[in-house]
Amino acid sequence: MDSVFIEQLAVETIIGVYDWERTMSQRLLLDLNMAWDIRQAARDDDLQHTLDYAAVSEHVMTFAGEHSFQLVETFAERLAVELMQTFGISWLRLKITKPGAVPQARGVGVEIERGCR
Repeated sequence: MDSVFIEQLAVETIIGVYDWERTMSQRLLLDLNMAWDIRQAARDDDLQHTLDYAAVSEHVMTFAGEHSFQLVETFAERLAVELMQTFGISWLRLKITKPGAVPQARGVGVEIERGCR
């Protein structure tokens, strides 16, 4: 199966369990890999037959701005469901990195895989 990917998409959201984290937006970095058959789009050279990564990116940024979660795990799970339902994605891998959460690490987070390839 082919895939469409987005790497290091930066979004701002309210995320965290500590009181101070709930008072400000924090930056998350997202990597998405989404199953999509690109043959018809390639054959017709037509955007309407592919998974529009610009539209997906905009949807993710809107989602992040409109929601607030304590856990990165919750953010990941809810976003995965949202993207699969909205865009008809059968399988995706989503990695969310929270930079600066652990000072000794460049980033921490979760990576999930949902659906069937």
